[in-house]
Amino acid sequence: MSISATKQSLLNLPRFIKRGLVIFSDTLICVLSVWLAFGLRLDQWGYFQNQQWVVFLVAFGFALPLFVSFGLYRAIFRYVGTAAFISLTRVFAIYTGLFFAVLTLYGVDGVPRSIGVIQPILLFIGIGASRYFVRHWLGDINNIQKVFHRAQPIALIYGAGSAGRQLASGLTSNKDMLVKGFIDDDRHIQGSTINGISVYPNTGLEDLIQRLEVTDVLLAIPSANQERRSQIIASLNGCGVRVRTLPGLLDLAAGRVRISDLHYLDMNDLLGRAVVPPEVGLLEKNILSQVVLVTGAGGSIGSELCRQIIKFSPKSLILIDSSEHALYLIHEELKRALIGLEDESLVGDRDDPAYSPSNSVLPIQLVPCLASVRDSDLLLKILKTHKPDTVFHAAAYKHVPLVEQNPAEGIRNNVFGTLICAQVSVECGVSNFILVSTDKAVRPTNVMGASKRIAELVLQALAEVSAKGDHSTNFSMVRFGNVLGSSGSVAPLFTAQIAAGGPITLTHPEVTRYFMTIPEAAQLVIQASAMAEGGDVFVLDMGEPVRIYDLAVKMVYLSGLLVKDEVHPHGDIEIKVTGLRPGEKLYEELLIGDDPQPTPHPKIMKAHEEFLSWVELQQELEKLNLALVACDVQLIREMLKKLVPGYQPNSDAVNWSGGGDFLNHERPI
Repeated sequence: MSISATKQSLLNLPRFIKRGLVIFSDTLICVLSVWLAFGLRLDQWGYFQNQQWVVFLVAFGFALPLFVSFGLYRAIFRYVGTAAFISLTRVFAIYTGLFFAVLTLYGVDGVPRSIGVIQPILLFIGIGASRYFVRHWLGDINNIQKVFHRAQPIALIYGAGSAGRQLASGLTSNKDMLVKGFIDDDRHIQGSTINGISVYPNTGLEDLIQRLEVTDVLLAIPSANQERRSQIIASLNGCGVRVRTLPGLLDLAAGRVRISDLHYLDMNDLLGRAVVPPEVGLLEKNILSQVVLVTGAGGSIGSELCRQIIKFSPKSLILIDSSEHALYLIHEELKRALIGLEDESLVGDRDDPAYSPSNSVLPIQLVPCLASVRDSDLLLKILKTHKPDTVFHAAAYKHVPLVEQNPAEGIRNNVFGTLICAQVSVECGVSNFILVSTDKAVRPTNVMGASKRIAELVLQALAEVSAKGDHSTNFSMVRFGNVLGSSGSVAPLFTAQIAAGGPITLTHPEVTRYFMTIPEAAQLVIQASAMAEGGDVFVLDMGEPVRIYDLAVKMVYLSGLLVKDEVHPHGDIEIKVTGLRPGEKLYEELLIGDDPQPTPHPKIMKAHEEFLSWVELQQELEKLNLALVACDVQLIREMLKKLVPGYQPNSDAVNWSGGGDFLNHERPI
């Protein structure tokens, strides 16, 4: 039987049996303490003789009634704390007085009077040690739940510098959280106190957290690099504490810090990787004083592209999205960012002119356009009216299982939507057209990945036409992996599942993915576009692939909880494996071929991928369009296999959407 199973079997025993076991244990300790007292005093280790048995009867006669009357058998051992040990000390103060009076002051024939002092000490040590052992042996099962049911959270602040001291002062003043100590790497201040708060070393954190019953560790180390932050976070894994970071420095300086102001760790902390600072020159090249258009502007990547773009002063920013709600949200957010609106109480008051300023008062013109990338006539009107210099094409259907179940619609949007945008951009003289692609386009096993690879083929073919002088639009594409925090990403899903008490659903324990954060991905897309020469397939350096199971475990630990598994059957959050979804791969790749070429940016590489000429591709797209019109899923699959040689579907063909002709036969290149 395993240790965990033994613990569980003991906990499942009826209450009266567990109490009987404790009384039996105390009786044995009582007998042992008397025997040890005689042995230590007389240096004779034998049986009790003559009236020496009276000592045991006196010890047991005093101890057991006192233990019962003081409630020592009502306490649950795995929950006992300081109060229980104080009660135990009081019991033994009374017991020692009574025992000493009988054996030392009154005396018993054949019993040394010093036994009246030695035995109570040994009994106290034995009883105390037994409680301590049971508490720590069984206590880990419910320790986390006990800590988090406290009315007031208890915190340690990692970093005793200026930021840490200000954070402690702010939290102490509003009494939202009890700060019990600082942790600091500086040995010179370890062991000292700051404003009455002790400074502890950065070693033995698990024991310290358990001893102080800490619920939260607050990182107040703004000067630490990502590597050091990752080391600190790793040392806190499994300690059963929430790990959070300090709020803005202005809030610290003003002393108005509340628990709600503290932030959970960002995605870079989850990934444990350093972010390379962007090169401003590359960010500005296709944006500064230019007209920029973003399709899919309300999506995860599109909206972040917009946030980054307005930082570098374009002349105007055209926002295109087919979702009214998503377009509204990003438009209003960008307006608030541009006018520096900080009063969130105005949000939602659409009649307030301070909330909805006209574009005439904005430093950058924002133009929200409710449109589909498959509506060629509407797109043509928009581009002819605003004459964008650069187009970032982020509009796409990207949820693998949904596109797998609706392949025709996914192809119309991802392939022909891209084709229409590219053709309209050529017709309107757009200088730069950048496609946001995905690692799922490499040797895809799903329709979404295959459709994105065909979108890449479209741009590669059009770039070849451009090289011959038929048009001047510079086409490029940027391929990267999963983005933490984006719509459909595992991080928001896991966060919601943890908040709901679990379980976390995982398709396979060995699934790995490349990850980066949304801001980092958007910045790299913009920088890659500035290096494009025509037909380039840029691949972002995503670092090492991350096992999704490890990410889930880390998120559970950093939420101050434990994973529920065979080792910890009483943990908080279970991780449930549901099986791979249709079209899903265990591993993703970023390159089809080999030998990627470096670029001036350390995080951006250039791939060389095979592609079809525009004449060949146009013929195949005609056939694919006919398959879509007929809504023939099997024929669609065959066309995908022909266009994307590495496409190997791993699910049955299904289509829940209808057909339709979305190839504009008259649109010029």
